[in-house]
Amino acid sequence: MSERPQPLKAINRFFEGKEPWQIVTMTASSVLAIVWAHSLYNAKDRSYDWKGGNVSGAVYHLDEDISKVACEAYSSTAYTNPLHADVFPGINKMEAEIVRMTVNLFHGDENCCGTPTYAQSACTEIRNRWCICTEPRDLAVPLYIHKRLYLYTMPVSSETYTVDIEAVKRAIGRRTCMIVGSAPNYPYGTMDDIKSLSDIALEYDVPLHVDACLGGFIAAFMTEAGYNVPVFDFRLPGVASISADTHKYGYAPKGTSVIVYRKEEYRHHQYTVSTEWPGGVYGSPTVNGSRAGGLIAACWATMMYVGREQYVRMAGEVVHTARRIEDEIRKINGLFIFGQPATTVVAFGSNSFDIFKLADLLHQKGWSLNALQFPSGIHIAVTHAHTRAGVADRFLADLKETTAVCMKEGSAPVEGKMAIYGVAQSIPDRSLVSDITKYFIDSMYYLPKPGDDVE
Repeated sequence: MSERPQPLKAINRFFEGKEPWQIVTMTASSVLAIVWAHSLYNAKDRSYDWKGGNVSGAVYHLDEDISKVACEAYSSTAYTNPLHADVFPGINKMEAEIVRMTVNLFHGDENCCGTPTYAQSACTEIRNRWCICTEPRDLAVPLYIHKRLYLYTMPVSSETYTVDIEAVKRAIGRRTCMIVGSAPNYPYGTMDDIKSLSDIALEYDVPLHVDACLGGFIAAFMTEAGYNVPVFDFRLPGVASISADTHKYGYAPKGTSVIVYRKEEYRHHQYTVSTEWPGGVYGSPTVNGSRAGGLIAACWATMMYVGREQYVRMAGEVVHTARRIEDEIRKINGLFIFGQPATTVVAFGSNSFDIFKLADLLHQKGWSLNALQFPSGIHIAVTHAHTRAGVADRFLADLKETTAVCMKEGSAPVEGKMAIYGVAQSIPDRSLVSDITKYFIDSMYYLPKPGDDVE
């Protein structure tokens, strides 16, 4: 008998030692992943009308004047680098003023400090770093916190979709070095009970970090705009640090964020310092070395141009639209809202049909929403783009129409690329989901080669 081809040998080795259910699951999910990738690459229309407000989150304003100010600031400073403080002192001054404006928004005192960072992931990495530098111990965080490190995750209430306060209290031990709460969280838009977490932090002498990356720069203005929002900032004595993205509701260009601390002791742990490098004594305030001065200037210019009064007005417009969408969704037969949205994210699911089928129908109508898992759901992060005339009306009309279709078809399974979301949740071996995700990221760097059959 001829020897088996090399690809078959590789496949046999891959499945060697696996249980039958694992082989079936892996095969089915791999086929679905291939189908998903194929549909992605061969779609006739792969883009969404983000300028028309058809996208959840992603683009947080469409104001041409704000964009012009940011672009002009960036073009004037594109080649600057605040690492060279002696060469570009103006950029360093802008960094300091961004931090002070943020500290003031979150009711910090003169001892509070911080640094600009480059988006949420950098904030999270810095947060993890300063607590690890203090002592390598445990972090107690809600399950939905943005993941950049292995953490001790806390259960989330299936009613409120906020962290279980009693579970946090029970989890505190001698190795606990930080508690993290969300204001609000990304999946459901609900806000943890930061007041109770602050009390726990004080009782056990453990720092509390507030992840306000998504909604910090809108929650800070909601009270002035006439909307209630729980206290989540430095007014609570247990809050040790806060992260907030200026590139979301701060309306600055992508890639800018801020992390602020109650005292300098915390900030020192995030610094990168090398005293023995042959190139001289090296010091950087973040994990990065060189930093984009253009982004700092664009962020500073945006915050200065928009100003408090316009931030309050825009916050009111966004929250008003989010509340309206929430109220209308609650009236739609077949849908339910996850918890109580605190700022601008409205998450919804269904007990009557596969919610990903609804997501697929909305996708066909040109809407890009965010899929959730554990449990299944979708959400819309309402931005200032959605406050434009007719956008919310169009979304709600399409949502009602597609929900009616789903209700009529009942439990019919979802087809196409949205089916992968449901399958991904059901795979016990999460490493397989991780591998598929890595290959999907790899595919983003694909470039067609001569002879490839692509349109």
